[in-house]
Amino acid sequence: MTSTDPEARHVKDAASRSDSEQIIQALDAGKNKRVRKLLGRMHPAKVAAMLELLEVEQRLALWQQIDPAREGRVLPHLSIKLRRQLAGESADAPQANQDSTLDSGKSEINHLEAIRDALGLKKLKRVGKILHRMHPAKVAGLLEALPPEERRSVWSMVETERAGKVLIYLHDEIRVALALELDLDDLIASAAHLELDDRVDLIQTLPGELGTKLLRASSASQRSQLESMLAYPEDSAGGLMNADVIQIRADVKVSTVLRYLRLLETLPPQTDLLMVVDRKGHYRGGLRLSALVTADLDRPVAELLDSAIVGIAASASGSEVDQRFKELDLLSAPVVDEDNRVIGRITLDDVADLMREDSERTLMQMAGLDDEADIFAPVLVSSRRRAVWLGINLITAFSAAWVIGLFQATLEQLVALAVLMPIVASMGGIAGSQTLTLVIRGLALGQVQKGNLRILLNRELGISVLNGVLWAAVIALLAVLWFGNWGLGAVLGSAILINLLCAALAGWGLPLLLERMGIDPALAGSVILTTVTDIVGFFAFLGLASVLLL
Repeated sequence: MTSTDPEARHVKDAASRSDSEQIIQALDAGKNKRVRKLLGRMHPAKVAAMLELLEVEQRLALWQQIDPAREGRVLPHLSIKLRRQLAGESADAPQANQDSTLDSGKSEINHLEAIRDALGLKKLKRVGKILHRMHPAKVAGLLEALPPEERRSVWSMVETERAGKVLIYLHDEIRVALALELDLDDLIASAAHLELDDRVDLIQTLPGELGTKLLRASSASQRSQLESMLAYPEDSAGGLMNADVIQIRADVKVSTVLRYLRLLETLPPQTDLLMVVDRKGHYRGGLRLSALVTADLDRPVAELLDSAIVGIAASASGSEVDQRFKELDLLSAPVVDEDNRVIGRITLDDVADLMREDSERTLMQMAGLDDEADIFAPVLVSSRRRAVWLGINLITAFSAAWVIGLFQATLEQLVALAVLMPIVASMGGIAGSQTLTLVIRGLALGQVQKGNLRILLNRELGISVLNGVLWAAVIALLAVLWFGNWGLGAVLGSAILINLLCAALAGWGLPLLLERMGIDPALAGSVILTTVTDIVGFFAFLGLASVLLL
């Protein structure tokens, strides 16, 4: 029986008005996820009534947020004219062919163009349809390829249950910005679909208070695991590991292990081995699944375990983990604590992500850029970031210019020196960068150590002598043919030989010195090396010319 209580009707109407007001506010703010959530709670007739009252632009924007599955329930409550208009908005026949093209196409630019076209037409349902068919990593790449305003519009059309997986693939700066666009409830719901190691990455990236709320929203068992993983540095084995590890006892038989595995609903992703422990929980080795499924059922696990699969200490650095995986061709590896107890595992995808991040960081930092920066960040923000590096480069440039200024009188008397100076600096810079790159790579791979430093130095100096003599002779001869001055050719050749030797010495020593000082050689090495080769090259060339030619 329907209630006729005026007060009850008043409360219900007030709640309905409140939802409508919240929807309008969220729509104006671009909070489309919130709009869809509120619409999902409203009766189709209430949604229709709201559409009738809105201005044309707001009405079309709201219609784009209505679930296609609910459209058929809303349309009958609309006036005939409005029903035809909005039904036409839903008819997207031309898009069907385009969607099939996107599904079969292999170029990311197709998705980008289709998304931007849909945004221009304010067809957000079309945007959502395209995003739904894309892998989260592809969605993340597309978001990073869009300017901020378009990025927020597209992000609002990503389903909540997929949003967490998309966030994991984004660079930190964009990840934080888009995470802050979500309501707390949506952020918690999206994070619930993540594996624990990915959730740890997300918590570490978010601002402190928000990360803490996300941690507290986890279940008690998950919170305990997350807190133990968060206790380790982000780039350590403990920070990279996941807690989804399967442990078995060494004294059980193969048949027992197989029965246990059948009881599990699924195996953790990328499981290629089981962790074997003794009665006290200490790690003894790994049991590969390939060995398990081909072994006799009555054989004990102790006879099948591979003790060569050594546990990685939770405190090990990311570079050590990377090196271990490369050396042993591992797909996964156990992580152990100080008592040699298994606390997690690292899989190859985690190491691959680490390697990619390191390579991106090195590449960007060599140009003085932030590897986590948004390529569409505001102009003033980007300018401030780059200004520091430009200032450092200016100092090095003035240093080389100061050396040239010392020989101003020499240059005024012999103009040919100014023509040939860049050759000396360029040859030294190239030779030095070759040695620098070799040493930095050797340090990263552990191939350059204290015991072989002198051997490496002698080798590089030997190469510089041979190349120096060869190219000094060639360039000197060309200078003689060009300017008809044997003395000038001799000075040029001598300066090149001196600069190549100094370049080899600098390329060998700078990475070692910078590493000892705690500075990344890949970041500062090339800048300092260029300064050294420019100064030495100019000083040798102009100094010899001042002594021998004037």
